[in-house]
Amino acid sequence: MTLRHLLIAGLLTGVTIWTPRAGLAAEPIPQEYRSGGFYVGCQAWTWNNFTVLEAIEKTAQAGGKVIEFYPGQRLSPEEPNVQWHHGASPETIQKVKEKLAQHGIRAVNYGVVGISRNETEARKVFEFAKTMGMRAVTTESVDALDTLEKLVKEYDIMVAIHNHPRQMNNPNYRVWDPNYVLSLVKNRDPRIGVCADTGHWARSGLNPVECLRILKGRIISSHLKDLNAMGPGAHDVPFGTGVCDIPAILEELKRQGFEGNISVEYEHQMDRSMPMVAQCIGFVRGYGLAKRWK
Repeated sequence: MTLRHLLIAGLLTGVTIWTPRAGLAAEPIPQEYRSGGFYVGCQAWTWNNFTVLEAIEKTAQAGGKVIEFYPGQRLSPEEPNVQWHHGASPETIQKVKEKLAQHGIRAVNYGVVGISRNETEARKVFEFAKTMGMRAVTTESVDALDTLEKLVKEYDIMVAIHNHPRQMNNPNYRVWDPNYVLSLVKNRDPRIGVCADTGHWARSGLNPVECLRILKGRIISSHLKDLNAMGPGAHDVPFGTGVCDIPAILEELKRQGFEGNISVEYEHQMDRSMPMVAQCIGFVRGYGLAKRWK
């Protein structure tokens, strides 16, 4: 048992642990999944032309150690009609766990997933994340924050608000704006924060490093991207070859003490993206090793 668990169980007394705003920090990702100072792997959407079991294999092949799942991916070539999501059967969950163990990959996050304001429905997402040993879930369901905060406290599982690009024809879509997201989370439990999608910030015309600074202390995870250009219509490129200044992003994350997962989400030439995805993962690991980050 960890010290935190002993305290909760009442097995230790007279020990004081400071936690921000009385919130407990979510369980950390185990150190063996860290490389170059970061927990880096893939968002399974990178492999959405393939199945969940293939996505795990490909993440390992690309050099990743962690994976972030999304709802609705087909399970396997042998069971293409079985979908992977928070309503998966125990048998399906066991198959995925066995595949993760086979390839030494850790499931750390789940999303982007819509989460209901209805506590009974929302609880299904948190139960799934708990069963899989995940650190966080990723969503854009900001209308459900009261429900989410209650379940964050109960399950000790973090919630990360994701940003897609600005929608010029839809002013009601606001989570592209880091200042707006900060206004939503700043007075919430410290385990409620942000999934920083650097590419979508760039597609919105924003500087990803400045966005990270605005949201300092609230970065839970990242969908890390580099793009060939700023603005709408830009596509992913290998890290270090585009406009997003990946070294500066990594420096800022490290400066903030970021302990979440970096998910490479590569959405260009997706049927043949393995060399580019491996180059992205290698960039993060190599940059961190060169800086001697632990």
